[in-house]
Amino acid sequence: MDHSLITQRLGEQIRQRRLNRGHTQAVLASLANITRQKVIAIEKGDLSVGMLAYARVLAALDCELSVVPAAMPTLDEIHGVFD
Repeated sequence: MDHSLITQRLGEQIRQRRLNRGHTQAVLASLANITRQKVIAIEKGDLSVGMLAYARVLAALDCELSVVPAAMPTLDEIHGVFD
């Protein structure tokens, strides 16, 4: 599986968790002690974001990572691969 797809999925899960909690990106950034721009990058699955930033955001959302077998990409996820 492509590593960029993994970070995209993680970013989307973080975004959904943030929205479910009713937080804006600015609020999450404040809770995680990072910049709003970093939250935006995380939610986009930006590969340049360090693990510490991901860990801070996950902690602010009362979440942790779990390692599970990868699922096959959905049609929506592979749509951009051929562009």
